[in-house]
Amino acid sequence: MTKPPVTSDHRTGGTLSRRERVREATLAEIKETARRHLVEFGVAGVSLRAIAREMGMTAPGLYRYVPGIDALLVSITADMYEELADVVAEADASMPEEDTDGRILTSLRAFRNWAISHQPEFSVMFGPRTRLDPEADITSALEAGRRFGSTFFTLFDRLVAEERFALPADDDLPIALRRELRSFADTVGFSSPNVPEGAVMVLTTCWVRLYGVVCMEVFQHLNFVVGDMEPLFESELRNMAADLGVRYSPLEGAGGQAAKA
Repeated sequence: MTKPPVTSDHRTGGTLSRRERVREATLAEIKETARRHLVEFGVAGVSLRAIAREMGMTAPGLYRYVPGIDALLVSITADMYEELADVVAEADASMPEEDTDGRILTSLRAFRNWAISHQPEFSVMFGPRTRLDPEADITSALEAGRRFGSTFFTLFDRLVAEERFALPADDDLPIALRRELRSFADTVGFSSPNVPEGAVMVLTTCWVRLYGVVCMEVFQHLNFVVGDMEPLFESELRNMAADLGVRYSPLEGAGGQAAKA
C-alpha cells in the first residue's frame, strides 16, 4: 500500500510545497514498485527500465528522483531496516519496561517472525551485496541497520549492568579477535569507552547463534531434514537465555519441545 504523501518537512518544521509533495509521492511510488519487483523477481530483477515502464515514465525520467539503481536499492534496503526496527521496537514496547527478560525474548521472536515472512527482503538486507557496486554509498542502510540493533544493544547493556553473567576478560582474548570485535562494535553502533571487548564477544556469539538459525530457516538450509524450525529456534533461544542469565518463557501456544521447555 502506498504511503500518504509527506506534508511537512521534519528537518525544518515547515510545510512542503505542492511540487515537493508530488515529488515525495513519486519517489515513494518508485520505491514501492522497486520493492515489489524485488520480492517477485529477486534483486537481479530490479531495473530502472522495468520500474519506469510500470509507472508510465521513461527510464531517464527516473533519474530526476534517484541517481541510479544502486542508490535505489540502498534506499529501499534502508526502508526495510526501518520497517524491521519498528517491528522489533513495537514488540519490545509490548512488554513491561522492567521486564528485561520478556523484552529480549519478545524482540528476538519478532525478528524471526519478520524474517520468515519477508524472505526476499531478508536476503537483500542480510545477504551478500553482490548486486551493488563496491563503491556504492550504503550509509543510509547502515544507519537504519544500527537503529534495528539499538533495541537489542540497550537490553544487552541492562544485562551487563545487572551482572547477569560473567564476562570473559579482555586480556584473555587474542589480539586479532579483539581488533575484529572492536571493528564489529564500531560498525553496528554498540561502542563506547565503557563497553569492554568481553561484552562485545558475548553479544557477537549470541547473535551468531540465533541469526544462524534464522538464516537456516529463511534460506531453507535444513528443510530436507527439519520440517518445522520453530522448536530449534526456541531451543537455541532457551540456551542463549541460560547463558545470559535470562529467564526463558516458552512461546505461548507453541507445540512440541518449545512448549515443554
